[in-house]
Amino acid sequence: MVFDGIIISFIVGILRKGNLRAFSQLKLKWGWVFPLLLIVQLAVFMLQNDSEFLGKLSGSIYIIVYIIGLLFLFLNRSNPGFILIFVGVFLNFIVMVLNGGRMPVSVEAAAVLDPGYIEALKESLYAKHAMLTSTTHLGFLGDVIPISDPYPRTQIISIGDIIMNIGIFFFIQYLMVKHPLAKNGDVASLSFKGGEER
Repeated sequence: MVFDGIIISFIVGILRKGNLRAFSQLKLKWGWVFPLLLIVQLAVFMLQNDSEFLGKLSGSIYIIVYIIGLLFLFLNRSNPGFILIFVGVFLNFIVMVLNGGRMPVSVEAAAVLDPGYIEALKESLYAKHAMLTSTTHLGFLGDVIPISDPYPRTQIISIGDIIMNIGIFFFIQYLMVKHPLAKNGDVASLSFKGGEER
């Protein structure tokens, strides 16, 4: 859902006659952390069902990734929208911590997905996720919101995902439409760092 939010934000920014000039001067504290965390999550997700050792550790790895990600967001909280992104990620983090490092998934909500996904979920594959049951803690924060037609990509999301994507939207709209560079294009005279101009 994060990638959907980013794509939608860029489309709206373009429709608002925004531009990408501010991105050329975008500097975030620990900026290298974000792509690294994505790579780690993707690698664990792809390999955890083939390695029993990695499968056992994956829950803890996801928690560590979330903690580092939250620290990154906190350090950059002065940027527009980052507080909302932090809140969204934190809600996902809390429900995963309370459920063994797994994101609970509602079987009812997952009915919009391929039937094979539900079967894999029951067999403990896709180990970043787990079936939501009566013993799940804070299950309402899990993936319980189905999205299907007319939306082009069928999926299930959480409340945290929604809040996080609203924050992403505000951040990208600021950079594309409201940032001084987006307004006057004077790349040489302005710098964007930590949400402040200098």
